[in-house]
Amino acid sequence: MTKPPIGQLRSRLSATIAVRTGLAVVGVGVGLWGLGLLLQSLSVDALIRLPLWLAGAVIANDFFLVPLTISVGWMLARWSIGPGHHRTVTTVRTMLLYAGITTLVAIPLLLRQGKGVNPTVLPRNYLRDWLLLEATIVLVGVLVAVVQGRRLTFRRSRASSGDIGGR
Repeated sequence: MTKPPIGQLRSRLSATIAVRTGLAVVGVGVGLWGLGLLLQSLSVDALIRLPLWLAGAVIANDFFLVPLTISVGWMLARWSIGPGHHRTVTTVRTMLLYAGITTLVAIPLLLRQGKGVNPTVLPRNYLRDWLLLEATIVLVGVLVAVVQGRRLTFRRSRASSGDIGGR
């Protein structure tokens, strides 16, 4: 394989730099536009509370979510060392990931339900709906794990009986 001439490399590099610069300019422009909309739509009191809320989100992430995620991942890795467990690790990880994501999305609805001046803003029973969603995620995860376990058992029984490759 021959190397391209230096002139081609320079033209590719300059094209890459131009595209990246253009994307950076568009990104900064969109960010400034969003900042302008934020400053127009929020009151001074809300602008003071916003950094506090963001700091709370960072603290909750660093001191609660990250240690919880690392701990669960470590326990799952330790559990997967056992015989036959490595097959279901992906299913359990996926189930935990979906349960965690849907919980993070549902937390604001669960915390604000029934509060406020207008009771029609959050009229549904979000706790019940969230619990049903989590139960569905766990049920599907268990069903997938059972199907995987049965397929594995079927493969083992065929291999032990000598019925490999259609013989």
